Amino acid sequence: MKHWMKIAGTMVGVLVLLVVALPFFVNAITFRPVLEEQLTAALGRQVKLGDLTLSVFSGSLVANDLSIAGDPSFSPEPFLVAKQLRIGVELKPLIFSRKLQVRSFEAEAPEIHLIRAANGAWNFSSLGRGGTGSTQRGLKPSAFPNLTVGLITIRDGRAVVESLPAQGPPGVYEHLNISVQEFSFVKAFPFTLGASLPAEGTVTLVGTAGPLNQQDAAMTALEAQVTVKHLDPVAAGFLDADVGVSMLADIEAHAVSNGVTLTSSGTIHTQRLKIMKGGSPALQPVDLTYNLTHTLKDNTGQVQDLAVKTGGIAAHLSGTYQLATSDPLVNLKLSAQSLPIDGLQALLPAAGVKLPNGSVLKGGTLTTTLVITGPAKDLVIAGPVELSNTRLAGFDLGSKMSGIAALGGVKSADVTNIQTLRMNMRVTNAGVRTDNLYALLPALGEASGSGTVSPGGALDYRLTVKVTSTQGIGKAGVDLLTALNGLAGGAVSTAAKNGVPMLITGTTSNPVINVDLKGLIQQNASSILGQRSQQLGKGSGQQSPLDALTGLIGKKK
Repeated sequence: MKHWMKIAGTMVGVLVLLVVALPFFVNAITFRPVLEEQLTAALGRQVKLGDLTLSVFSGSLVANDLSIAGDPSFSPEPFLVAKQLRIGVELKPLIFSRKLQVRSFEAEAPEIHLIRAANGAWNFSSLGRGGTGSTQRGLKPSAFPNLTVGLITIRDGRAVVESLPAQGPPGVYEHLNISVQEFSFVKAFPFTLGASLPAEGTVTLVGTAGPLNQQDAAMTALEAQVTVKHLDPVAAGFLDADVGVSMLADIEAHAVSNGVTLTSSGTIHTQRLKIMKGGSPALQPVDLTYNLTHTLKDNTGQVQDLAVKTGGIAAHLSGTYQLATSDPLVNLKLSAQSLPIDGLQALLPAAGVKLPNGSVLKGGTLTTTLVITGPAKDLVIAGPVELSNTRLAGFDLGSKMSGIAALGGVKSADVTNIQTLRMNMRVTNAGVRTDNLYALLPALGEASGSGTVSPGGALDYRLTVKVTSTQGIGKAGVDLLTALNGLAGGAVSTAAKNGVPMLITGTTSNPVINVDLKGLIQQNASSILGQRSQQLGKGSGQQSPLDALTGLIGKKK
């Protein structure tokens, strides 16, 4: 037994000695020209390796540096550089036959420079054009036209993505990890990709790609499941802060590309969603589900459906977009039919809708069809909007009517009922323009007119209110005219019939409502003059009707 143990120990020692001594007998550096030539031919780009050493335990050749040339029509910078490249090889043919059989590549901490031109081409589009044995740019035919590599790995890489010409700062993806199994130029292969995004976001793709498109690597077919966590699209550089859209999002999507078009569908779960300049983040989560088709070369797409879901209801968008410019262009249509307003509460602040302080809409429905067009930084949103049978709870209409409520014409109330409110709305960076406004408010009557809301929320509306009863503004108008001018009867009935002109100023948070006295008197001049003539007469020293009317107008304040 001791004899055999000595023999075994001796054999182990010899093997260890051989393993330790083998690198001294196999000069790994002699394989560098062969590797550089074969990789250059396969990729169609000049490949340079640093000093090579042989690691017997891992069965690999280790290059201290790796550089893959870029496309000079894009940039003189290398496409990829890495601190270290480990090339897994078959040891037996390497040692005994001096043959190089590659089974894996592993790049440590590489930096990849990706550039997209205005015509849709990428700086990696020409990669692999020599990979099936073709001759290109004076290179020798590939040494492995039917190359299959068991595993290609990128660990802790960094990708820099930019456009040509430059459109803002480049996108940077840290901690890039890629794993490709059974890579081949001529058939599909599975892959996984993961990277970090700015503001603690992450992205993961799991799927298959290939076979490699020999004319344009960027047009290689793929299918992948995409998972994104904690995406801040502004911090990640996907959206300009000037657009006014922001969120934190988790995304689950499925994408399929045939190399020309990409179809994708999925769900975007958002928090703190803001969709308009001047809006404030939604207090509750909002989910988006989408289905779109994207044309890769010209960077345009068709949105078949984008559903905005909150509170159990959904509004739908469809249309087209174009991402080829520095400021994306959209042409979308939003459709919302009889949506319960209670379910929309979380979305109103995100859309820039500001209600008076302490108030909230309750009950009723919203119907709208809006067209959203133009560059993202200067969108135009236009179309009809209608509210039906809702209540503005927490809003005291009487307290907002300067100089009128004190006369007892409008009783204070915590709720303002809105039977109907419809308008044509146009929203731009310059503010909101409202035309053809019609409102039926039981407390007041029928109101019509137009006005604007500035980007800062300042109101400038001119309305005409037709009094439907002796309640509310109707009685207030009678009291006001009587108190100021001693008028009664015909003038009041004429004003009620023609409508009481009103001004709404202040802000969306704190509106101020006034009767436009000058407009009221001018509108009912004949009736008022007729009564003044009877009251004042035309005798010597008496005030003329015209002077009386002028005096009334001067008492607007």
